[in-house]
Amino acid sequence: MAKLKTGRHTSALKAQRQAEKRTSQNKGLIKKVRVATKTVKAAASTKAATLKEDLKKAESCIDKAAKKGVIHWKTAARKKSRLAKAANKSAAK
Repeated sequence: MAKLKTGRHTSALKAQRQAEKRTSQNKGLIKKVRVATKTVKAAASTKAATLKEDLKKAESCIDKAAKKGVIHWKTAARKKSRLAKAANKSAAK
């Protein structure tokens, strides 16, 4: 592929397309983590029966995001720990 007349290299254009695609995918994963976290917090505050299932789904989303490098593994561990702590506190009451 030849250079475009605008002066931008084709490699730069491809890099831009890749960055947009990755950004979109990463935003989707982060959104899933945020929604799952909110679900667990809501279930913990209302002492819902689905708390364990919600916690499991949230931990799974967090692990997937960490595996793909969207969030740092220590951030993932901290989020999971705090969710588990909230769930245990809710279950104890």
